[in-house]
Amino acid sequence: MKMNRPNAALIAELTEDLQPVRAMKARDGLLLAALAGAITVLAVWLAADLWEGIAHGEASAFFFVTNGLLLVLGLAAVTATVALASPSVGNRQDAPRWALAMVAILPFTAVATVFAAGSGPAALVDPYSLHCLTAATGASALTFVALTYWLRRGAPVSVETAGFFAGIASGAIGSFAYGLSCPIDGVAHLGLWHVLPVAIAGLIGRTVLPPLIRW
Repeated sequence: MKMNRPNAALIAELTEDLQPVRAMKARDGLLLAALAGAITVLAVWLAADLWEGIAHGEASAFFFVTNGLLLVLGLAAVTATVALASPSVGNRQDAPRWALAMVAILPFTAVATVFAAGSGPAALVDPYSLHCLTAATGASALTFVALTYWLRRGAPVSVETAGFFAGIASGAIGSFAYGLSCPIDGVAHLGLWHVLPVAIAGLIGRTVLPPLIRW
């Protein structure tokens, strides 16, 4: 059956301005986030220098445990965020939840260690606490912008989850990057002040991003 002229003209009019769109590939999103993370580490290196104690064997085991868990959380949350930019059925993202649960143990460890030693809440605060909190949170900005751009290009179905994971990823990468320059490697400092930026960035992502990436 031949298409009548009005329908053919309507279809031609609707498709006249259509342009081919490059398909989104998860690889590109991961590379974008990796570039943002690498630039962040470079910026920390140039602005604050990396702690020489890492190479000289002066860093405590808890230093490597904390920063290692932050990096694992950042990678898991970045991967989940990139995947959530492309809608799909049954797309579960459990890895960042488990990684977040592991990182969440660190603040409890910090508090428990301080009180077990007979010290009060004041022992949780040191001269570098607020500086590390603000600097690590600020270091999350570039990754946050990169993931926001990727989510806006895509079509995430669960915008709240995507925004939350993007914030968690940004906070974890930022805290990891700035943590490489911090010479304070005690349990109380690392477990609290290097983990709080992740919570702050996650809250910002969950609050700010959904209206920006909704489609």
